[in-house]
Amino acid sequence: MTETGTGARTGDGLGTDWRAWQESWDRQQQWYLPDREERFRIMLDMVEAVVGTAPRVLDLACGTGSITDRLLQRFPDATSVGVDLDPALLTIAEGTFADDDRVTFVTADLKDPDWTAALPHDTYDAVLTATALHWLHSGPLATLYGQLAGLVRDGGVFMNADHMPDPATPRLNAAESALRHRRMDREKAEGVLDWKEWWQLAAQNPVLAGPTAKRFEIYGDHADGDMPSAEWHALTLREAGFSEARPVWASPADAVVLGLK
Repeated sequence: MTETGTGARTGDGLGTDWRAWQESWDRQQQWYLPDREERFRIMLDMVEAVVGTAPRVLDLACGTGSITDRLLQRFPDATSVGVDLDPALLTIAEGTFADDDRVTFVTADLKDPDWTAALPHDTYDAVLTATALHWLHSGPLATLYGQLAGLVRDGGVFMNADHMPDPATPRLNAAESALRHRRMDREKAEGVLDWKEWWQLAAQNPVLAGPTAKRFEIYGDHADGDMPSAEWHALTLREAGFSEARPVWASPADAVVLGLK
């Protein structure tokens, strides 16, 4: 990103350097989620443990392709299908992986009952998603889990890494939140970009301006769903048709819940 005379940053300097945009998105997400890379590592550990090192993966609500990027670095023989509705993040993802025939991207709305029809395969060894499904309320999320049970092959795995606070521990939740926001405030004072500022930069970029405008037409301002607990996710996955489900990693506020088909 370039610096103007007033010290304001713009997105023009990145142009179509998609790897730079990818890294910029990762830095912004890392501010909210300092253990983000640890979550990715655990997810890939469990992929290897359950389905091996050459899986066919569905990167669900893939955004810029952060999971796909780490998947292919660790497992060169893997293949990935990324699905999302966000035209700006998909532009970055498609640009980043344009020359990689292991990767396919699909535009689809996970709220559409027929979204799976857009996918190139009927089944996947693993379906992975991170920091994406919290915008769904529990009813639509339970419906989605039922659809995913039909996409994951027998013996395959689904993992969701997201914010999953436990409603039974409100004081602990408040203490964790206060500590996290103090850390974020310190880093923000040092110039870290937040989510809103990142999107402002994308809107200034000549290539991303159009997709960014369309993105906000689709989604409006950022909104969260009701964010149920990890226990709810595990129970709902079992009810959806997964034979086993439980958290395989947790921080004070987040978790990775795994469902084994």
